[in-house]
Amino acid sequence: MSYTLKLYVPDDTPPGQRQAAERRFREALEAALGDAALVAPVYSAYLAILGQHGETPDPEALTVDERTVLEHWQQAESAALEAVFGPHRHLDEGGYEIVLPA
Repeated sequence: MSYTLKLYVPDDTPPGQRQAAERRFREALEAALGDAALVAPVYSAYLAILGQHGETPDPEALTVDERTVLEHWQQAESAALEAVFGPHRHLDEGGYEIVLPA
């Protein structure tokens, strides 16, 4: 299962820098999860958890498996965002969208 990444960076970012940032994001995300093939299923599971438990789920209300998925995704996401925006990123600096195949 593959995925498509759209990184939100300032509009005046040169295409080469945008592509390099997307590559850094992908590499960090995939490394943190262990393999590129894990991005789509882990992200799907993460979205399902948010759908069931809300945007900021209480870890105590989750099963061990749900908590594991949530923590792994959050760690991978943090690593990917840090790879692009640095360790002192702010929420208004940009974001991302992952699109999974239908």
